[in-house]
Amino acid sequence: MSIFLGRLVGGFEKFRRLRDIMFSGKYLLLTNIGISVSLSGVGDIIEQSYMIASDQQEEWDRIRTHHMSISGLAIGILCHNWYNFLDHRLPGRTLKIVLKKVLIDQVVFSPVSITVFFLTLGLLENSNANTIGREIITKGKLLYTAEWIVWPPAQVINFYLLPNKYRVFYDNMISLGYDIYTSHVKHDLEEKL
Repeated sequence: MSIFLGRLVGGFEKFRRLRDIMFSGKYLLLTNIGISVSLSGVGDIIEQSYMIASDQQEEWDRIRTHHMSISGLAIGILCHNWYNFLDHRLPGRTLKIVLKKVLIDQVVFSPVSITVFFLTLGLLENSNANTIGREIITKGKLLYTAEWIVWPPAQVINFYLLPNKYRVFYDNMISLGYDIYTSHVKHDLEEKL
């Protein structure tokens, strides 16, 4: 039993050291990008798995998942820099500051994030400017409406409780469910819009 506990404690210590390295200032951007790329891809895989299981899609589209992952790269870089900017411009964690951050995040950053998402995917898919613009307007409205339901409560927790270095990680954990919806809006509503 003591050998097992020793290994368990040693494993936790290795995990803690790895966490400290990953979330240090030196590697934080890479960590945030890696998390965003991974979870954007996982969200698409979950959505496609559902579509395959419900006979709405025949097989897994690897290129689609690849593109969704790359959109996570763009969004990961954006979120990393956005949270640093917000914390620099609005330091502190008072309720007033947190609510200002949440409002600014929703009004300013959400539309930018949605636009970058569709722009990134449009470029990867070799779409023309009209198609990208149409998607930003029609599908972007659906995503922006959903963002007002999901993100304000989530961001209150993010801005009030978490230090900046964990913000993109937390954002991506919440976003996993949202990424499934994002993938659905982007790809599965193609014929309906």
